[in-house]
Amino acid sequence: MTITTRGAAAPTSAGADREGFSSDALDEAVERVAGRVDAWAATTPTERARLLGEVIDSTVAAADAWLAAACRAKGLDPKAVDGGEELFSGIGTFLRMARTFKVSIEDIARVGRPEFPGPVRESKDGRLVVQVFPADTFDKILYAKTTGEVWIEPGITRAELESSQAPAYKDPEAWKGLSLVLGAGNVASLGPRDVLTKLFVEGKVVVLKANPVNDYLVPHWTAAMKPLIDAGYLAIVEGGAEAGKHLCGHELVDEIHVTGSDKTHDAIVFGVGAEGAERKAAVDPLITKPVTCELGNVSPVVIVPGDWSDKDIAYQAEHVATMLANNAGFNCLTPRVIITWKGWTQRDAFLAALRGALAGIPTRNAYYPGADDRRRSFIEAHPDAVEIGDAAGDHLPWTIIPGVDSSVVDDICFNVEAFCSLMAETSLEAASPAEYVDAAVAFCNDVVWGTLSCTVIAHPDQLADPVVGPRIEAAIADLRYGGIGLNLWHALVFALSTTTWGAYPGHPIEDIQSGAGVVGNAYMLEHTQKSVVRGPFRSNPKPPWFATAKNSRATMSKLLAFEAKPSWTKLPGLLAAAIRN
Repeated sequence: MTITTRGAAAPTSAGADREGFSSDALDEAVERVAGRVDAWAATTPTERARLLGEVIDSTVAAADAWLAAACRAKGLDPKAVDGGEELFSGIGTFLRMARTFKVSIEDIARVGRPEFPGPVRESKDGRLVVQVFPADTFDKILYAKTTGEVWIEPGITRAELESSQAPAYKDPEAWKGLSLVLGAGNVASLGPRDVLTKLFVEGKVVVLKANPVNDYLVPHWTAAMKPLIDAGYLAIVEGGAEAGKHLCGHELVDEIHVTGSDKTHDAIVFGVGAEGAERKAAVDPLITKPVTCELGNVSPVVIVPGDWSDKDIAYQAEHVATMLANNAGFNCLTPRVIITWKGWTQRDAFLAALRGALAGIPTRNAYYPGADDRRRSFIEAHPDAVEIGDAAGDHLPWTIIPGVDSSVVDDICFNVEAFCSLMAETSLEAASPAEYVDAAVAFCNDVVWGTLSCTVIAHPDQLADPVVGPRIEAAIADLRYGGIGLNLWHALVFALSTTTWGAYPGHPIEDIQSGAGVVGNAYMLEHTQKSVVRGPFRSNPKPPWFATAKNSRATMSKLLAFEAKPSWTKLPGLLAAAIRN
């Protein structure tokens, strides 16, 4: 069975409204925050940096209760590996963003703009590439041989790059306004991170509406961001579809940011049902105020063929298995299609190792609504799917659909974001590894739905090969994705915050795909096109975010404390914990 519908299958960020929905209460929150627009525009960089310091402190104080609530809701053990995962992805990435933003804003107060930590170079086609990671000496130690780059759109000069930085600080009056953030229901840090981006990069005050899936976190977000709430620059509200609709149409809301699916975006911008479809076809939006959004993707992982050792195969199998296992597969950046070369003699060995790695990872609670139905639609299309692990109770098995025919371009696996614990594998015909790399780029750009994120995995021998290596570098340049990882899961683009996170630019509202705009972007760059993270083919010790890391929980706890307030005295304990992974 194949389908022709393109787009993410994840539920929208709206949901059934709770009893007691009150437009008056929502209006009061909007009016209260809107009344602080001018005050925020007049707030100095020094004062904004001070507020971020207070947010960091209050988040550390709220972390234990925040983690406990998230683990209860998702069925995780807060003291085990999955608790460590939730601790860093749910809280630690928010803390890192707050800290990196604080550093940049202190730069603005001191020299007028955030200072780049690394060089600015030109790509072969003339695009500027800004190295934004490692951001400091601590990053160089903790993330050895790892770099992050922001690629700028063609035609921008170095002078234009620097002069356009931090526009909300150069002209706060022009950028001021109220942003409505419609939070995601999966990763606990997403809504709060969107708040920080809108406030501290884009100069807006914010009303955050929690998603009904994770509105149990509102008390913990309130505690973490209390300094912003107390100052009147942020309000957090709850509610489902009707609350969201009311807020989107509010006359005091100047812009909207949503994390969800493309269906979420279309419901907001064009409406629902037959009338919404007609409006979309006619490009006649109901909502004409600016809408930025991050809307998911059928994320691919491109495996460049090479002569891998048994240890290489085992490591990369654990790497890819982690990508699926993280958050039970309920991530917009979860890989959905593994792309291999049909002529790779180690393809079967890698897929067997991947199945083995998943078998060693306990299955997770399928906490996100509709997961079983979405998974079933893929199984009906591909009854040969391989199911791995325990599926008792609310758990779903890890699922791989191997050998999907790459010529069937309308296959569900290439066109619909599964948003559950499932991914597919497909192989491409090519005369050589170099030609395979070119074919994989074309397949990702032209067949696989979405433009949010992808990963390329290549052995050092292939990177150094005089024929294949340049093709891989060309692939990084040519892939139309907002976030790309080379030998690193593209999730690191999201996590670092000095990089930009969002869709590849250029989607019109009637074909929004993975969205518009970016979050993160600590150096407040304009004209951004994509971010790229690069890392070693194998890391030793094993990264603590691997689902197979033995000491992940202890490492993540120390990393959280370190991100809040880095110091040389904390470094030995953190490194000692990481070595035990």
